[in-house]
Amino acid sequence: MLKRTHLAVAFANGFYFLPYVNNKLVFFPVVLLSTLLPDIDNAFSSVGRHKVFRPLQWVFTHRGIIHSYTFAMVLSLVLACFYPILAFPFFLGYSFHLFLDSFTVQGIAPFWPLKKRAEGRINTGGRVENAIFFVMLIVDVALLVKIFF
Repeated sequence: MLKRTHLAVAFANGFYFLPYVNNKLVFFPVVLLSTLLPDIDNAFSSVGRHKVFRPLQWVFTHRGIIHSYTFAMVLSLVLACFYPILAFPFFLGYSFHLFLDSFTVQGIAPFWPLKKRAEGRINTGGRVENAIFFVMLIVDVALLVKIFF
């Protein structure tokens, strides 16, 4: 999926859970940032194109370990131990990125190191993804209106 679709879903998740969290100023940005993180293993992504991530891209293949719930859970547990306020929003953003990518033709290996892949029929940047993006924009606006009115 494209960055815009991941962000549209992250906004919806952030808006949905925002009334239920204590530290809103930390929660929302962490959800948005963590939804972009799985693509640091791709040199063509908006996050991964930064040179600081090149060594990661030499070691990890795109949609490998970094695109797995195993990795998301380990990072979330580490955050829960040291920065508990970041653990839930991190897992929320990161896991929904993985959830969306599991519907693409490329798919993901959700429970790495197991080889079984979750694959779908959606082409990245295709018509179905565009439809999902526009539907999520409508959901985002509806949730935003619900929060403020």
